[in-house]
Amino acid sequence: MALTLPGHSAPAIGFEVPLEMLAACHGRVKHQCETLLRLVDHVRTHGADRSAQEAASAVMRYFDTAARHHHDDEEQDLFPALLESMAGSDAVCLRELTASLCNDHRLLEQRWDALRQRLLQVKEGAASTLTDADVPGFVQLYERHIAREETELLPMAARLLSDAVLDRIGLAMRARRGA
Repeated sequence: MALTLPGHSAPAIGFEVPLEMLAACHGRVKHQCETLLRLVDHVRTHGADRSAQEAASAVMRYFDTAARHHHDDEEQDLFPALLESMAGSDAVCLRELTASLCNDHRLLEQRWDALRQRLLQVKEGAASTLTDADVPGFVQLYERHIAREETELLPMAARLLSDAVLDRIGLAMRARRGA
């Protein structure tokens, strides 16, 4: 999704346009999910060879760092800012949306923890039960979650949050990553 925000025309997506950065992260999540699906087939056919080990390592690195930062960006900065922007008005749907997305995050993290153990076996070149893991279920949950964020959450944030609030969110995202 290419999210275009008024007043933000940066040539590259960075912390100064946090909503665009969050949307771009969705593309990277999708790419890692595609790699996971290909890896299941690869391991079934070739075992935990060098290619499988490298792919498992890259997927683990992404979901252990960038995906966790993304969830924190939303839960610690974006969701509270959205709820605060609705102070004094009826924000029931917004509270329900952010609570539901937080629940998704917990479920995704639980599924990731189980999947990560199987990927660790592949990374170490050992026999793996990756083919028995519910990789398609993990990927489908992420796809539904991302679709909801892109169709509901990010457009709402673009409408409701001021440039000053978006700047604060971007600074918090930068600090979270030590950039």
